[in-house]
Amino acid sequence: MNHINIEIKAKCFHPEKVEAFLLSKEARFVGLDNQKDTYFNVPNGRLKLRQGNIEKTLIYYERPDQEGPKQSDFSLSNVNDGTATEQVLTKALGVKVVVEKHRKIFFIDNVKFHLDEVPGLGSFVEIEAGNRNDPSKTIDDLRTQCNYYMQAFEVAEKDLIHHSYSDMLLAQKSL
Repeated sequence: MNHINIEIKAKCFHPEKVEAFLLSKEARFVGLDNQKDTYFNVPNGRLKLRQGNIEKTLIYYERPDQEGPKQSDFSLSNVNDGTATEQVLTKALGVKVVVEKHRKIFFIDNVKFHLDEVPGLGSFVEIEAGNRNDPSKTIDDLRTQCNYYMQAFEVAEKDLIHHSYSDMLLAQKSL
């Protein structure tokens, strides 16, 4: 099934303040997920296998590389055997890059928040306003929610990231 997110990613210089805000708004804390995202070579979009202690998912998505809130169209499939799935996809497609991160996951209604620590890259906050559980939410509704939380977290324009962690790691390797 296809879903829509409006999302941002930004450098986060004060993750403790963001977490305090979320908790003050009674956000639901899902937990700390130690994730390994394996990106595979595909002709368009991105295909990644997420293996974590909370999230275990194969994700295909298309999203423009632009700053600020952006639309992401995606499809998900739960994965029961991450190791076997990774082996099959590696043989079929080849691995582009692997991203490992420590992620705190929170929810307020239909908005998902990530506080990420990515070795070699730093601390980040992600806001994903989505219609996965509420298809009545329009793109404008989702943008409004995303913008609200950007302001609440004091995300400055200069801190917005328009590349994925995978692109950032690939750029480091090419230096």
